[in-house]
Amino acid sequence: MSETTPQDPNAPGAPGGPDGPDGPQTQTAVLERTETVPEVAEPGDHERFAHYVRKEKIVESAVTGEPVTALCGKVWIPGRNPDRFPVCPTCKEIYEGLRAPQDGGDD
Repeated sequence: MSETTPQDPNAPGAPGGPDGPDGPQTQTAVLERTETVPEVAEPGDHERFAHYVRKEKIVESAVTGEPVTALCGKVWIPGRNPDRFPVCPTCKEIYEGLRAPQDGGDD
């Protein structure tokens, strides 16, 4: 009576091993990454108002597609005519509380 011993599947020459009948085998590692997408639309009254943002930030957003942050904290990507909406009361209150620029600019 003859006994067979189980063969190590990772042994050279073993089927499915590193040097199996199909030749050398390679392994592939998968790197997972998560993309962070800023939350740009908040539900609520924020969508019904025009918000205050620096002009240069609006222009930069138009070029890069990056979202802007209003004085009230709303984050979004501008894309509508603000003249059709009333001014956000929180932005207006913050804007009126700001002091005049000290550098001679007209911001």
